[in-house]
Amino acid sequence: MITKRTDLTPNQNYTWIDVREIDKDDISILTDEYLISSELLADIMDADEQSRIEKEDDYTVIICRLPSAEEDDDKPLERTTIPLGIVLFPDKLITICRGDSVVLDDFARRRFRQCPVETKEGFVISVLGRAALVYIRFLKYINRQKDLVEEQLHESIMNYELIQLLQIQKSLVYLTTGLTDNEVLLEKLQKTPYFHLNSEDELEFLEDSITDNKQAIAMANIYSDILTGTMDAFASVIGNNMNVIMKRLTTISLSLMFPTFITGFFGMNVMIPGMDGRWAWLLLLGLCVLVAVIGTIMISGRRTSSVLTAGLRRDRRRRRKEPHSPSEIKYLRRKKHTLEGDD
Repeated sequence: MITKRTDLTPNQNYTWIDVREIDKDDISILTDEYLISSELLADIMDADEQSRIEKEDDYTVIICRLPSAEEDDDKPLERTTIPLGIVLFPDKLITICRGDSVVLDDFARRRFRQCPVETKEGFVISVLGRAALVYIRFLKYINRQKDLVEEQLHESIMNYELIQLLQIQKSLVYLTTGLTDNEVLLEKLQKTPYFHLNSEDELEFLEDSITDNKQAIAMANIYSDILTGTMDAFASVIGNNMNVIMKRLTTISLSLMFPTFITGFFGMNVMIPGMDGRWAWLLLLGLCVLVAVIGTIMISGRRTSSVLTAGLRRDRRRRRKEPHSPSEIKYLRRKKHTLEGDD
């Protein structure tokens, strides 16, 4: 869809041609009427194209990356970036985007403030500055969603929450890559001879855009590091829970080994005491249960009881103010001697 706009500001001295959600008819108009090369259009349509600035014979090309406005219903927490091509002619400016972006929608609806859009160069840096602010807004939204997913994970660790964290991590990677590419482009705009600013206000706005872009990169790196640590922590929790479950299963298996040994022994062709009695099987069953319980206590409760006993002994000694052990007395004397020697 191609739209011509000349109402951004009363002092606008160029025509903005807004091309979004491009199709075959739009490509034909761009190549035939505006004489834009098909190779350049193919680069702009490439989802992995990097930000750069180039000088052609009749126009100057700037490619940057903007946050995408498209949302996937299956992946609601995933945010991506798309390339935006800006073609600068002497009397007009053409923006070419394969999809839609919040940044372009804000300018089309004139939802911007203090942006120097009177000139083509000012419009370019306004787009990059607005993109940095939208990146920051997306990062804050992703961080809030991460906190909500963490709260859900504290209650129950399910695959759905882990998949959501994976989507958030992918979004941070996409946004960080787009911000890094735009940072290189902003620095090139300060030095390249193909791009000249028209006033001090534009130069100051460009510096502010660079600052906002660096702030967004720092936020993305911090959120990414926190998310990585969170996923590692939950992976450790899952592994620890698995170890506890395996320990319980091992204890149960070993406990059942003792009654199995008894039944296997008496299952041989040997004389069993009380085998002529009517209720002899109850005696054998009770013996198996007793042996299983004793074995369970010996396997699982020995270390726990020793730890609890040691803790009770320490508490009892502190309450009664019992004297220290010989090793503790030697340590205290040695420490006192050292302190006196320092004095």
